[in-house]
Amino acid sequence: MLILVTNDDGIEAPGIMSLAAAVEDIGHVVVVAPERERSAVGHAITMHKPLRATPVNHFGKGVKAWSVNGTPSDCVKLGIEALLDSNPDIVLSGINRGPNLGTDVLYSGTVSAAIEAAILGIPSAAISLASYDATDYSVAARFARILAKNIHKNKLQKDTLLNVNIPGVSYDRIKGVKITCLGTRRYRNSFDERKDPRGQQYYWLSGEAVDEYHNDRCDINMISQNYITVTPIHFDLTKFSLIEELQKWEFKF
Repeated sequence: MLILVTNDDGIEAPGIMSLAAAVEDIGHVVVVAPERERSAVGHAITMHKPLRATPVNHFGKGVKAWSVNGTPSDCVKLGIEALLDSNPDIVLSGINRGPNLGTDVLYSGTVSAAIEAAILGIPSAAISLASYDATDYSVAARFARILAKNIHKNKLQKDTLLNVNIPGVSYDRIKGVKITCLGTRRYRNSFDERKDPRGQQYYWLSGEAVDEYHNDRCDINMISQNYITVTPIHFDLTKFSLIEELQKWEFKF
């Protein structure tokens, strides 16, 4: 099994090191990741400057790795279409520092890398440690290994990926695994208005998360109860239930 590993925290991040090490014994691991942190870049790709892939060797013997001056989506595209000799069997993105819950998946570089893999027809998962304070990735890495084996064995439906969040607690406090849907996460007071030394205003994106549960089984609710959440998502944003209604509108042109 050939496993492509990427992230959005950068190739030096402890999460990607833990992820690569966790799956090294169940497949041949190749790492293609951004040279620096590229969090919250969404599905951006680089079109107006060249991409450079620099080999690195800090992932251990037998693991080929490249550092790329681009986005997470760039890394997946470049890895699959240029750097690898054959298509990977699985793409794993992470382990992200911090959660990717609810509608945050729309901004996440971690999730977008997995989406890019799904677009290219490769089964994929985005894996996040749902804490900015936790420094122990061992529980998340342990689950990532189980997840990779399941994806390889059971496959995934076309155009589908798994968004996975692991609570930032010790193994003995994990209650189990829940298959969930996405909740809604909005932000209150998103911009902090400040002034520079010359008195000019500028704005710093911040804000407080406001979570909405569509139902008790959504990812935001389950993660708060220390369950690992696994949410199947896909990139077809079509609102199929509205098609018939829109066909009744009058679009005379």
